[in-house]
Amino acid sequence: MTTLPLSHPDRTDAGFRPLKALHHFRKLIADKEDTEQVFHIIDALRDKRFGRSVEKFFATTEGKKILAERPYLPAMLDDHDALRRLPEGSVGRVYVDFMEREGLTAQGLVDESLKFRRDKPSYDDMLELYGNRLRDTHDLFHILTGYGRDALGEQCVLAFSYSQTPSWGTLFIAWAGAREIRKGFGRRYPIYAAVREGQRIGRAAQQIAHQDIRALLAEPLDAARARLGIAEPTVYKQVHAMMRAEGIDPYDLLGTKAAEAAAAAAQPELAKAA
Repeated sequence: MTTLPLSHPDRTDAGFRPLKALHHFRKLIADKEDTEQVFHIIDALRDKRFGRSVEKFFATTEGKKILAERPYLPAMLDDHDALRRLPEGSVGRVYVDFMEREGLTAQGLVDESLKFRRDKPSYDDMLELYGNRLRDTHDLFHILTGYGRDALGEQCVLAFSYSQTPSWGTLFIAWAGAREIRKGFGRRYPIYAAVREGQRIGRAAQQIAHQDIRALLAEPLDAARARLGIAEPTVYKQVHAMMRAEGIDPYDLLGTKAAEAAAAAAQPELAKAA
């Protein structure tokens, strides 16, 4: 097995920078698809707990295997033809449907992380290898937890992730994002309770990033959730049901879809007027 240091001797710690995290969070709120900002926030709020999580993982059987083989997960996760050959209802089949429906790729997250790293060196150490694994498995967290890519779903999956691998950055985004959602609705919906539930579910479950990902993809989704101890996110689903009952699309809290539809409908009339 090739040896790898926990932390490369040239790696430096820029320290705990909450104001920098807040700056990048404001950019993320302005454009939730600007995923690069997430990497800035997590980097600005990293503490020693991350290193302890890394050491714990690479002491496991799966961790030692990863150190020896260094698989590139995005290549596996973006091989949609291979994933479509998996059984109906498997984690991999549900994952590929989700990624194609959302217009996402695992390589896309890599590209966003490279934007963050453009002025930073890469280090051949366990910290970077594990950080990349968390990045590459993020969308699998959505599949296995049942949290969507709506605004609340993203905060809940980050709260789940925090309990799996503690990081002030993920916790900050989860709760600050929940606060932004709650601003617009007040106490009409149990937004904070949904995020707290995400933390509880993540704490009780086995760690997703520590799994044999190839084997996990082939498992039936329901069986994988049961084996990993991932409970159903009932409060999150309750919020969705409450919003829809009041005519609110939880995937479009800013009303941008309605605005775009109205603008498209107006185009023929504008053309006639011209």
